[in-house]
Amino acid sequence: MEMEEADREAIRQVISLQITAFQQGDVTTAFSQAAPGIQQQFATANNFAAMVEAAYPSVYRPRSVVFENVLKVDDLPAQQVMLMDQAGKLIRATYLMQRQWTGEWKIAGCYLTPMK
Repeated sequence: MEMEEADREAIRQVISLQITAFQQGDVTTAFSQAAPGIQQQFATANNFAAMVEAAYPSVYRPRSVVFENVLKVDDLPAQQVMLMDQAGKLIRATYLMQRQWTGEWKIAGCYLTPMK
């Protein structure tokens, strides 16, 4: 996907900030990286963190993180990230990103795909 390097870096920073926040137990910062639609869906940082911990443990507490390509999915930029979970299993996370009216990037969704 054609995208300015500054946008690619901003997207990586948002995802990194959320992952680091989850690792440090800072659910407020993690929640603040989610797009408004996600925030409305979960209402509170604690609700959001509980969902991520239960449904996306490799995102919540990865052992390793490697940024890969940016693609286009459903007309949104999608950053692929290879994650290693605590058991050593590799998973590809595809983060759907959404630019806000302020120019900031936020996470609008995440899909996980096991890697072979």
